[in-house]
This record gives sequence, structure tokens and C-alpha cells, in this order.
Amino acid sequence: MKVTNVAAAGTFQNVHGVEAKKIYDTENAEVIHMALAPGQSLKKHVTPVDVFFYILEGKGVVEIGDEKQEVKKDMLVESPKDVPHILRNTGEGIFRFLVVKVPRQKQPTEILDK
Repeated sequence: MKVTNVAAAGTFQNVHGVEAKKIYDTENAEVIHMALAPGQSLKKHVTPVDVFFYILEGKGVVEIGDEKQEVKKDMLVESPKDVPHILRNTGEGIFRFLVVKVPRQKQPTEILDK
């Protein structure tokens, strides 16, 4: 059994300039823990694999293609590969979520907003 303590996991700065924690990383899947401060957002981007976001805390907006959805704790949002998407913290507190990529991403993320 392998147990990961998210609070103790090492952080890295991702392609969005946001600190993130890779908490699961195998050949078949990848899970990244992210936290956005109020008003902070990811850059609009495209991933070469299917992704889903699981909201842990706070509230925000997820845009995928032409769709826009307000999200909050305990919601899961699917994002198909090759479709532009962005997440924004629209709340007054921290916006924490998991980014789950299945299968694990092997090609780089394409940033659309530079």
C-alpha cells in the first residue's frame, strides 16, 4: 500500500505559473492537486488526454470549449482531450481541486493564452 500525504507532498510550478502537487503518477494515470487564490486562474489550454476535475474546496468557474459552468465542493467535471479549457477561482476563499489525467499525459500541454 502507498499512502500520500498531500500536505507533505512536494510542490512544483506548472505551465500556468501555479504551484501544484503531483500526488499520483503512474504509467496509466496522473493526479495533480491544485489550489487557486481568489481571482487566480489557469491559462486557457489544451491537453492531449481526457481530464477530469474534482472540486475539493471553494467555488469557481470551469470553461470547456463553448460551455461554462459554476462549480463548488464535491462536483466532478469531465474535460475531453484536445478541447480548450480553463479554471478560475471566483470565490472569496481558496479554490482547491484535483486534476486527473487518464491515461497519463506524455505530450506537453498547449497553452493558448500566453
